Amino acid sequence: MVENVWKGSANDQHGLETLVYRSNLLGSDRSVVNIGGGNTSTKSIETDFKGDDIEVMWVKGSGSDLATMQSHHFTGLKLADIRPLLEREDMSDEDMVEYLSHCMIDAKHPRSSIETLLHAFLPFTHVDHTHPDAIISIACADNGKEIAEEIFGDRFVWVPYIRPGFQLSKMIADGVKENPNAELVIMEKHGLVTWGETSKECYDNTIRVINEAEAYIDTQKETHATFGGQKYQSLYEEERKEIFAEILPFIRGEVSQTQKMLVTYCDDERILQFVNSQEAAELSQVGAACPDHLVHTKRVPLWIEWDPQSETIDQLKEKLTAGLAQFADDYTSYFNRNKTDGDEMFEPAPRIILIPGLGMVNTGKSWKAANISEALYHRAVAVMRGATVLGNFVSLNEQESYAIEYWPLELYKLSLAPPEAEFSRQIAFITGGAGGIGTATAYQLVNEGAHVIIADINQEGAEELAHAINQTYGDNRATAVQMDVTKESEVQAAIQEASLQFGGIDILVNNAGLASSSPFEETTLDKWNLNMNVLVTGYFLVARETFKLMKEQNIGGNMIFIGSKNSIYAGKNAAAYSTAKAAEVHLARTVAADGGPLGIRVNSVLPDAVIRGSKIWDSSWKKERAASYGIDTDELEEHYRKRTILNVNILPEDIAESVTFLASSKSSKTTGCMITVDGGVAAAFTR
Repeated sequence: MVENVWKGSANDQHGLETLVYRSNLLGSDRSVVNIGGGNTSTKSIETDFKGDDIEVMWVKGSGSDLATMQSHHFTGLKLADIRPLLEREDMSDEDMVEYLSHCMIDAKHPRSSIETLLHAFLPFTHVDHTHPDAIISIACADNGKEIAEEIFGDRFVWVPYIRPGFQLSKMIADGVKENPNAELVIMEKHGLVTWGETSKECYDNTIRVINEAEAYIDTQKETHATFGGQKYQSLYEEERKEIFAEILPFIRGEVSQTQKMLVTYCDDERILQFVNSQEAAELSQVGAACPDHLVHTKRVPLWIEWDPQSETIDQLKEKLTAGLAQFADDYTSYFNRNKTDGDEMFEPAPRIILIPGLGMVNTGKSWKAANISEALYHRAVAVMRGATVLGNFVSLNEQESYAIEYWPLELYKLSLAPPEAEFSRQIAFITGGAGGIGTATAYQLVNEGAHVIIADINQEGAEELAHAINQTYGDNRATAVQMDVTKESEVQAAIQEASLQFGGIDILVNNAGLASSSPFEETTLDKWNLNMNVLVTGYFLVARETFKLMKEQNIGGNMIFIGSKNSIYAGKNAAAYSTAKAAEVHLARTVAADGGPLGIRVNSVLPDAVIRGSKIWDSSWKKERAASYGIDTDELEEHYRKRTILNVNILPEDIAESVTFLASSKSSKTTGCMITVDGGVAAAFTR
């Protein structure tokens, strides 16, 4: 049952603030309102620029989400200008949008929802349009209207499916006008409309109606096996995790042939109950439960008929390859059967992949997009559960689905989105990510669209950085993993985590480091081994595991090794460090030679004396280097500046700029290269 959580004041029932409050309450429960879906409104008296009182309707603006929207996400429209539209017989979407743009009280308000007239044509002060699982279960049952009569008697209006717009708004208004007992409208294959004379009354009515439907469905569940009962057994959680870590990069490569996608997974109990059921294979192919679902999940998911108890992972991969190819063929045929002049086909890859015993795989241009698809398919499963208890699940037919998926107004919304950044759809793995260069590189890559994994032996520092990035750029743009590059098992676990989090890796920044300085004869074996273990073996382990992953993805990739001026120049009192750094850049060149045929580019950046923000320079290295030059530590930065040809200090951001260049399309024909970022140290010129 949906909980009534209203705690606001009952005094201000007609203000915009109360509308925001009501909207946030409704949107916070995804069984009531889909992500980005639904709309709410209130009608009030406002003073216009002339000082006259006018009747205004405030309605959710297009592109916002009820759960998080604030007052500036609503659009104010003059009702006196809208009401004459009730006399019209019809109006195209384009004409309606154009007309409503002239009704706005402020041109800076967002464009109003396509369902604005639904709110304007109803004679109630407050109106809610939501997509509750329980109501859509009724709206998507083949006997839904009869079920609604059992629950609501003569208190409802049933509206046959029609795409949102002028005609739907007219049908709802006419239906309510003709039924003086009406308390709600059920839109077939779509959702619910409720109303009230105060904001609280409207909210209360919405929750009450939903719970009436839920209570009825719950009584019917007692005599029905969910989805026909169980057919497959779930694999154990750890086994599922291992398999997902192996197949997600494989799937990512398969669905990224035209445009890269991020890939995530879900294996919670409700999804497992569905994919393991007798009826899931058939039900999943009926179609999307409502327009909001379809926009983010496509018309149908890809179903993989794999028996987790008797078939192998190799057999699963074979079925995934065949299934994805068939899905692309079927989607292309669907597009060709329904297209109109000017339509351009979206990528023919599924948003949702269902696998018995494992769960659900989600794809999208970002983690956020994949997460929305996942969340909406949870809602689809809930709707199918309810609809099959009541009768047979029905959905939008092919033509109705295409009309939503390629709806000019939806395409127009897409056209308003800013162009994708250089590293959109890409995943970067940064070792030593919590340090100065790692931090600057993470911010640079995220700012240009990437998702990043911050890998560092300093877990607290990595988590702080990831949190800061997510606070600025949005949920899950960055994630932190603890990793000691010298430990093979930790490296493998961290790369696996990258696969589970985002589906793979496109960019490796091999940056973990340390440094030591001592006269050659005083260099201990422990110090020698430490440099070799971190700067050579560590770089080898991370590059090798990433190389395997990139090979599995089969969509190329980029590796950037952070070397040093000492990779070329034999620094004084730095035998262990200089030797390790020289080995590191030569390792990069050998990986470049092996990776070329796979589209994996490998390049190196050679900085010098990046002191600010550096964890290395906060260690004994700073004292050791100052001692080798016979100066104090506070003179070291100035010493390094003066020895450069350009007379400059090198900052972490300077290295980040070169890393992003080498990872970008601007260097797409460069591999095995070394870029020096040292201000010009003549002794370190490449020869």
